[in-house]
Amino acid sequence: MIIRSVTRSALSGTVALATGLLVLLPPSPPAAADSRSDPAVRAPGLPRVPVVAGSPGVHGSAGSPGTPGTPGTTGTPGTTGTPGTTGAPGKPGPHGSPRPVSAAHGPAAGAHGPASAPDAGIDRALLYRPGTHARPKPGAPAPPELSAMSWLVADARTGDVLAARDAHLKLPPASTLKTLFALTALPRLAEHSRHTVKESELDDIGPGSSTVGIVSGESYEVADLWRGVFLSSGNDAVRALSAMNGGWDSTVAQMRKKAKQLGALDTHVVSPDGYDAPGQVSSAYDLSVFARAGLASPEFVRYSSTVDAEFPGEGGIVNTNRLLSGEDGVEPYPGLIGVKNGFTSDAGYTLIAAAKRGGRTLVATVMNPQWGGVHAVYEEARELLDWGFTAGKRVVPVGTLKPPPPPVPPMPPTSPAPAGPGSSPMAKVAGAAPGARSVSVAREEHNDSGSGFLVPAAFVSSACLAAVGLFVVRRSGRRRPEEEEIIH
Repeated sequence: MIIRSVTRSALSGTVALATGLLVLLPPSPPAAADSRSDPAVRAPGLPRVPVVAGSPGVHGSAGSPGTPGTPGTTGTPGTTGTPGTTGAPGKPGPHGSPRPVSAAHGPAAGAHGPASAPDAGIDRALLYRPGTHARPKPGAPAPPELSAMSWLVADARTGDVLAARDAHLKLPPASTLKTLFALTALPRLAEHSRHTVKESELDDIGPGSSTVGIVSGESYEVADLWRGVFLSSGNDAVRALSAMNGGWDSTVAQMRKKAKQLGALDTHVVSPDGYDAPGQVSSAYDLSVFARAGLASPEFVRYSSTVDAEFPGEGGIVNTNRLLSGEDGVEPYPGLIGVKNGFTSDAGYTLIAAAKRGGRTLVATVMNPQWGGVHAVYEEARELLDWGFTAGKRVVPVGTLKPPPPPVPPMPPTSPAPAGPGSSPMAKVAGAAPGARSVSVAREEHNDSGSGFLVPAAFVSSACLAAVGLFVVRRSGRRRPEEEEIIH
């Protein structure tokens, strides 16, 4: 009897111990929450994980790529699709050879044009190829045949290049380089400030330079100096403004930097006034880029479109751009905004002209015509502007004056930070990188899924075994009462 009582007490104690442990043990932790859907994970202070096509998957593998867009490099060819055939020969070149006018390489886009993206279908490399490039649609006139070594006509608003010949040919720019000087220095100099010119600032003006008549020791307003630059193409005015702008060498460095920022990579500045210097070059493309940028500046437009003005000590001055002023028998161009002309013995005659008609502004650049005399540069620019306005939108662009978009930097690789001992799921989600957040959560769910289940299960099994043992002992005691009497 004593032994059986002890056995029963032990079994009862075991059951009580197991029950108590089940009550006291903490419940098994739930599965880790999904940071994209669970409100607790998106608590204040924790960023929401965006779902981006192509982002890393749960285990760091590449996700599904985005749907590829419609290619825009080549539009659906028109019904006729003008091939890149050689057109009629032009007038004799500088050495008597004919100048062929050819369509741009590849079929011209017809009524169904290039793709819908802003610069889709424009091959930036095309203008680097020699020759004349134009893509008139059916019914549009062909571009004029010119003698200039390089030329370009473009839409100033959109930047679309309508036609060009040897657009990136590097040539001396002459005073058209003053447009880049103005883009660089205009924003840095207050137009109503004054400057007293020193004799040293005028010492290095090249022989034969055009000047406005600046006298050392005299004080000039900046606005007067700019009128001397744009109207008289005064190299002395450029020298004075450069002194105010930090000096000659500093201005050269600033102009080089500005050209790169605008995507004008053919330009190398040596002399800010455009005077011939070894290595100083630009191109019809770059000069057109400078003009387009200048047209966005009210001050640039105001100075470049001024026909005549008063200059201190000199009386009246007249703009040397004959297409604007109508001087020397050149007929003024209707709607001309101006911009800049130039001439040196190395560069020949150069001109950037901008004109507005019917709500549309065009830029035409002509470099070094090979025949036609001193006024040929104006007449060839006139032909380009007339053609551009007449063709209108019946021309498929062959290039763009917009700078190429900057390359997208590669995303740095992301990896989940190693979790320290005792770190919670919330801490891992808050501290991990966005690309690695799902990785850390998924791993934690896998590692912790069995740790809270094994210990309670073991105690439940023990309690069940103890209950079965107690049941067997009690049944055996009921079947043998006589033995109890004997033992007792």
